[in-house]
Amino acid sequence: MSIFLFTDFGAADLYAGQVKAVLQQHAPNLAVIDLLHEAPAFDVQASAHLLAAISMQLPQGSATLAVVDPGVGGARDAVALAADNNWYVGPDNGLLSVLAARAKARTCWRITWRPELLAESFHGRDLFAPVAAAIARGEFPADKTESLAGLSVDFGGNDLGAIIYIDHYGNAFSGLRARDLPHDARIVVAGRSLGHARVFSAVPAGELFWYSNSLGLVEIAGNACSAAVKLGLRIGRPVAVETG
Repeated sequence: MSIFLFTDFGAADLYAGQVKAVLQQHAPNLAVIDLLHEAPAFDVQASAHLLAAISMQLPQGSATLAVVDPGVGGARDAVALAADNNWYVGPDNGLLSVLAARAKARTCWRITWRPELLAESFHGRDLFAPVAAAIARGEFPADKTESLAGLSVDFGGNDLGAIIYIDHYGNAFSGLRARDLPHDARIVVAGRSLGHARVFSAVPAGELFWYSNSLGLVEIAGNACSAAVKLGLRIGRPVAVETG
């Protein structure tokens, strides 16, 4: 089993490395794979939709440590979630709720254990990482958890009509899944109505369009240009669909 990391820690900061050090200590023989350390900072709902989309590509039996946790040290619970044969460990603040809602089967547990040394502001390292490592080793810590009927914060499984991520090219992912959208649909964002293209090279350089990206999400993009700069996009900007 591999351990995947999804956080808003920032790839250039020291936090991801500290988490990996703990995982190496507790699960030295397992691969630790970075999914993303630039999840939308402080934006749990956007991150929840991005995590749900990314999780569709994960191998069965994997464990994901997911941390976008602006309420760390507060009243929110720590949870472990089994969803469609994959495991997730993180805060019970809605981050795991979209993928849980879309799963065919799910079970969740409150993590009741607290380590002797626990930094109030770094549960990802001190609390979540040891639990994720134990699960990835195949040693579910039943003595450190208790069963839950469901997650406390639940965003549900519906799509989110908003920008949830902007990559370094300036392409903007929405929380809308593209699978049911006809190609003649238009996407409205920042006062512009954009048509569909299959890939970047299908439009002239500098032209904006929408397409179904590699995660199956509606993405606002531009050929050899930054759609985010051209449209002034940011995380949370509303996105709507026009059909017919």
